[in-house]
Amino acid sequence: MSGYWIGLITILSINVIFAYGIFLAVATGQLNLGGAGFQALGAYAAAYLAMEMDQPLFVTIASGMIVAGVIGFAISFPILRLKGVYLVLGTFAFAEVVAGLILNSDALGGATGLPVPTFIDWDVPAIAAVIVAVGVFWLMSTRFGLVVRSVHDDEVVADLMGVNVRMVRVCAFALGAALAGLSGALYAHAYSFVEIQVFNASLSIYVLLYVLLGGAQTAWGPLFGAAFFTLLPEALRDTLPALKEAVFGALGIEGAATPPDESWRFVILGVATVLMMIFRPEGLITRTMVERLRPLNRAPRAARAEAAE
Repeated sequence: MSGYWIGLITILSINVIFAYGIFLAVATGQLNLGGAGFQALGAYAAAYLAMEMDQPLFVTIASGMIVAGVIGFAISFPILRLKGVYLVLGTFAFAEVVAGLILNSDALGGATGLPVPTFIDWDVPAIAAVIVAVGVFWLMSTRFGLVVRSVHDDEVVADLMGVNVRMVRVCAFALGAALAGLSGALYAHAYSFVEIQVFNASLSIYVLLYVLLGGAQTAWGPLFGAAFFTLLPEALRDTLPALKEAVFGALGIEGAATPPDESWRFVILGVATVLMMIFRPEGLITRTMVERLRPLNRAPRAARAEAAE
């Protein structure tokens, strides 16, 4: 396999895990804009243990997940008292605090970053992404998943039915933080280096958009959103120059078409976001769509239709 495909599969797998980490909080009706902070915690915990303590791979990755999960659980109690835009600002502020602490920590390399001696190939993040995806699908099919959906749809009714709304949100937030930490630990070992500039505000916004635009009503949404917005820039590398050459040829303009730079990612993502907000605010994949596409659900509807005739 070429280095290009290895890199693409690696970053796609990490983004899928990261998206599922944010999805669990969003599925309970809580917008989490602190994803970059939790991913940074996982990445730096793994990097520090590998670099300074020479710990084996399974210890560093598990530790990155645990550190992010424990901190997510600890801060969920005060931060989930906030509602709406204040919750968004609170989670965003948490990510900025994490970045500031790491940036001013000599033990964690500060602005220079930390090298990671233990390297993992593409198959480790890929297997982890499959396990996480299957695990989240299973979790959302259990009683806990049903409770999560009920809290998202109407927390007042869920509370009246005896659901501990606060604890459900705390558990979902902490588990999501642990998955974000896992993605960070995998990132550290896959790229053999971590620096805090990577875990910035744009990263938190991107991963939240993966979930919101893919769809937060079902576990298919984050998977589709992460895949779409990870692969889209790569598809544009060939599509946009070809389109530019065609336009130049039609207009009689001479000149070589250059590949799209980083700004195109913002342009396409911004246009897609605006169009989604207008035409599909609930996301591309909804619960109703998934239910209609299930073969087991189509058969009873067809039988009812025949009976009605």
